[in-house]
Amino acid sequence: MNAEAQTDPQPQETPDLTNKSVIKATVLLRELGRHRRGITVTELSQAVGMTRPTAFRLLLSLEQTGFVDRIDNRYLLGWEVARLGRLADPHTGLVARIQPALNELAAELNETIGFAVVTGELDFDMIAEANGSRMLNVSQEYIGHRYPLHASASGKIILAELTDDRVTAVLPEKLEAYTRQTITNRAELTVELHDVRRQGYSTLDNELEEGLFAVGCPVRDVTGQLIGILTVNGPIQRMKTGRLPAIVDRMKEAANTVCKSMI
Repeated sequence: MNAEAQTDPQPQETPDLTNKSVIKATVLLRELGRHRRGITVTELSQAVGMTRPTAFRLLLSLEQTGFVDRIDNRYLLGWEVARLGRLADPHTGLVARIQPALNELAAELNETIGFAVVTGELDFDMIAEANGSRMLNVSQEYIGHRYPLHASASGKIILAELTDDRVTAVLPEKLEAYTRQTITNRAELTVELHDVRRQGYSTLDNELEEGLFAVGCPVRDVTGQLIGILTVNGPIQRMKTGRLPAIVDRMKEAANTVCKSMI
């Protein structure tokens, strides 16, 4: 081997700087958040796929710092989690992570893109949007507004997660009209929700604002849980055309990208 070959730099692997114990602790905290009445260390370790001794050691440390409370033999989230939660903006970091995907989709489809995060069984918050370059676009005033479940693309996605019986329980038989096209009959809306479940997306056709057509696509985590809703909004004359199938396919791809950004 010559001297030049001996001195050639060798590629080096990037070191893994993550702390696995910290990651495991956050996994435990996230799982504890699903058990408001607490959970035993054995149940918790089984739920997250961790050995009982490891889970116990981490819980002991978290308990000493106030992030976990223990009542008898059951663990639950501690006061420190609640204190920090009040100080944190729940969406600032999330918006920064997903905004590039929204911008890319808006530029590609040349329409207004919105993203809502699911905050409860019947609740969602519109937290981010991006706009295409067309001169004629829908208003960029969606963030922070409240929208009717039966007359919004996001609301229909939320309702489609429920059983028919649950929809009957949460919605009145007669629904409020916003335009002449608003679905005001609960039974008729329930039939449309069947289509939403089957096709994997929702549409809003002149039902909330005159001339507005919207498509909603669910964003799900690895367990299939609905965590967000991606929407495309535009004038009926552009949206309600033969390009709709391509828009839906592109939205589903973008939903996967957004999901990865949220994790």
